[in-house]
Amino acid sequence: MCVLAASVLWGTTGTAATFAPAVGPLAIGAVAMGLGGLLQAVTAARPIARDRAALRARRGLVLLGAVAVAAYPLAFYTSMRLAGVAVGTVVSIGSAPPAAALVERLVDRRRLTARWSAGAGLGLLGVVLLCVAEAARAHQGAGAGSGSGAATVLGVGLGLVAGVTYAVYSWAAHRLISGGTASRAAMGAVFGLGGLLLLPVLVVTGAPLLASWSHAAVGAYMALVPMFAGYVLFGRGLARVTATTATTLSLLEPAVAAVLAVVVVGERLPALGWAGVALVVGCLAVLTAPARPVRRPARAVRPSCGAPPVPSGRPVNGDVGPAPVALGREPPE
Repeated sequence: MCVLAASVLWGTTGTAATFAPAVGPLAIGAVAMGLGGLLQAVTAARPIARDRAALRARRGLVLLGAVAVAAYPLAFYTSMRLAGVAVGTVVSIGSAPPAAALVERLVDRRRLTARWSAGAGLGLLGVVLLCVAEAARAHQGAGAGSGSGAATVLGVGLGLVAGVTYAVYSWAAHRLISGGTASRAAMGAVFGLGGLLLLPVLVVTGAPLLASWSHAAVGAYMALVPMFAGYVLFGRGLARVTATTATTLSLLEPAVAAVLAVVVVGERLPALGWAGVALVVGCLAVLTAPARPVRRPARAVRPSCGAPPVPSGRPVNGDVGPAPVALGREPPE
């Protein structure tokens, strides 16, 4: 639920950015993730101080996550500017779950469950339908917000960079948290250092944010609500689910963005787009529904002295039976 709530907040960024059209994508990304990350570090100062030894011992992981945090917003918002909001969002958010799954498979040797594969398949198909619907709408609107030629190719490439970096910092934060670091300390350290890396970009590109009160309000909203509050929720979610599951649940973000574009901005979403929203909701239902315990028939153990058979799942002569395996989560190989 925390990851889903964070995805809803992230889905508001596209609509918020429409109220500051003169602000460039680098400035939007830098103010959102930069100030939001620094605010996370400030509010998590005590947890960071308590866990400073653990963070120092895993400083390589903290630095990796921070670099990914700094790269993500720059690639994400520039991708939307070059390739269009629909294509940029789909490539960025849609490529994150496979990237996270690949990272966990290669580094943690974690196998993917059939349930995750089914849910991710539904979600990715829904996001693709949203992309097609948004692209068709943009084409009918004289190509507003869409890229072309080399700009589109570059935008798609940056979208892939955004998806990979999103997966990397999600995995790094989850690795820190699962290693015993408090959620607030891990997120505050990773995002605070990432925010510091974004400050030079904000200084160079952020002048339009101060040009009017509306632009400044958009920048403040992006930093405080989607990035600060959103990533606090995301960090709490990462303490309970894997990075692969978290990035898959965040497929809700483009669906929320599409609905807000209809309700707030006044855009029209074709039937294909609503079908995409329904598939994303189906993906979330598959991933969040409680797993039913699997009942396996007990095998009879034939004793050697003619005693009645005893089910193998029960302890015999005081022996301890096998430990239960948590359902829905594949153990490392």
